[in-house]
Amino acid sequence: MIVRVGCCGWCVKGGKKEYFKEFSTIEVQETFYKLPRVETVKKWREDAPVEFIFNMKAWQVVTHPPGSPTWRRSGLKIPKSKVNSYGYLKPTQENIEAWNKILEVAEGLNAKVIVVQTPASFNYSKENVKNIEEFFSIVERCRCIIGWEPRGDWREHLSEVKRLCSKLDILHITDPFRSENVSDHLIGYFRLHGIGGREVNYSYRYTIDDLYKLLENIRREREKGREEVYVMFNNVSMRDDAANFKKLLLKTL
Repeated sequence: MIVRVGCCGWCVKGGKKEYFKEFSTIEVQETFYKLPRVETVKKWREDAPVEFIFNMKAWQVVTHPPGSPTWRRSGLKIPKSKVNSYGYLKPTQENIEAWNKILEVAEGLNAKVIVVQTPASFNYSKENVKNIEEFFSIVERCRCIIGWEPRGDWREHLSEVKRLCSKLDILHITDPFRSENVSDHLIGYFRLHGIGGREVNYSYRYTIDDLYKLLENIRREREKGREEVYVMFNNVSMRDDAANFKKLLLKTL
């Protein structure tokens, strides 16, 4: 099993060039707030080592409603008549058009995984299950793998998460300290947001004991038959925590 360790963002002092020296993968965060130009991400791809793997977070337009605070960074001005047409994976023409723009950037980046993170307000409900099923059944797919990180109360409905992931051929993305990964996909994908707190605790710094517990999670993924696992740190100290975990992996796996 291959374990790839990286960070959610360009967190290494010195920028992308220095990041490429330390890690072999990244989850690009800029794409969540406002999609960069395709030409821009193609340049990132050209500057990276050939074997470097890009992942990217899906544009918030398809997952978060326009009332979300982060929407202010989207650069979009939505008429009142269209406000209810965006976010929450609604199978609307507006969301589908936004998704197609996400795919253009993903193709330019040659991204491996598109991370679709739904907000805590997108809880388990019949309507939201219907939205997910319809949305991922009708949208186009590129060479990328689609991963879903559900927040809110979905961890109390893991059997439904498993069913959706299987039916729609998507990864179940989790923080291993908060929820079990229930998809049967050959690839596992972890996002580490800090321990404690409700959904995230970005100021948390992982201890060596935490990293050993994380290592046990990775071993369980191997027992499940995973062929590849991504371990992506998403906290303030992510560069240091990711580097420490890489060292631990080299010693033990």
